Amino acid sequence: MSESRPVGLDPFGEAVYRTMLLHPELDTHGIAERLEADESAVRAALDHLADLALTRPTGAADRWRAVNPELGLAALLARQEAEAARRQQEIERSRTMMAGLIAEYASMHAPANQPGIELIADLAEVRDRLVQLASDAAAEVLSFAPGGPQPPQVMEASRALDQETLERGVRMRTIYQESVRNDPATVQYARWLRGLGGDVRTLPTLPLRMILVDNATAIVPIDPEDARKGAVLLHSPGVIAALRALFDQLWEQACPLGESAQRGPHGLTAQERELLRLLAEGLTDERAGQRLGVSLRTVRRMMADLMVRMDARSRFQAGIQVAALGWLGETTSR
Repeated sequence: MSESRPVGLDPFGEAVYRTMLLHPELDTHGIAERLEADESAVRAALDHLADLALTRPTGAADRWRAVNPELGLAALLARQEAEAARRQQEIERSRTMMAGLIAEYASMHAPANQPGIELIADLAEVRDRLVQLASDAAAEVLSFAPGGPQPPQVMEASRALDQETLERGVRMRTIYQESVRNDPATVQYARWLRGLGGDVRTLPTLPLRMILVDNATAIVPIDPEDARKGAVLLHSPGVIAALRALFDQLWEQACPLGESAQRGPHGLTAQERELLRLLAEGLTDERAGQRLGVSLRTVRRMMADLMVRMDARSRFQAGIQVAALGWLGETTSR
């Protein structure tokens, strides 16, 4: 088994660092002699150690001071953990995007006669198939419900079917958008679902509307931007697996409806952080509001509040502040 070493150090860099700790009187030439190494290699190692904040120049020529390992390595580990967390966020975002694109491509471009895919253009037939799927569910129904507050007529039409499904012992998990927390009717309906055994969480945005039944059948809109164009019924195991992975990932990130939305290290809620991200990507206030399921007035109110908290006098200055403060690099825990 190889000897473990601090993350970010190669064997030679570790040897130089150890030599500096044990023999602080040595200069660059002395370290090279002791390690029987080329002086240029020692200088390169010292530069790398300085980048890792494990050494500091003393002010004298060719002399460096090793930072206390308890402090230096702790800081190094913290940076490595932050970098690992950032990479994990990128991986999760890529996985979410990929699974969403798989579903959208299948719904928008696949031929109607392809095995595992059934296009349903008539809205009345879409509703009938949704009822059939819920009625036939044996174990689990998973749902994305974007669009913000749900229309009262939709919730009322779903009430009897949801109750019957839950009373049969079928597990129901639904992710709404964060904006439903400000809509009393939707919150009341979600609490009613929870009272019957359903589970409800929220996220600022959702990739598409979806219902996944028994890990075998999914229904998504043909056009995620316009539900009136109908839906596509999916049975393909590969697509189902991608959609299930997407749901599981977003479920872990979502906040249970009964809990208050948590704020991250900089005091941002998940919804505020997502708004900043959408605007940073170039979306207009109106388009960002549609993605968040909130009104244009709400978007502008949220931005006005954020600008006050950043002490920014313009959107341009706010954008600079967001970058400088690292607000889009944080995560919001549940």
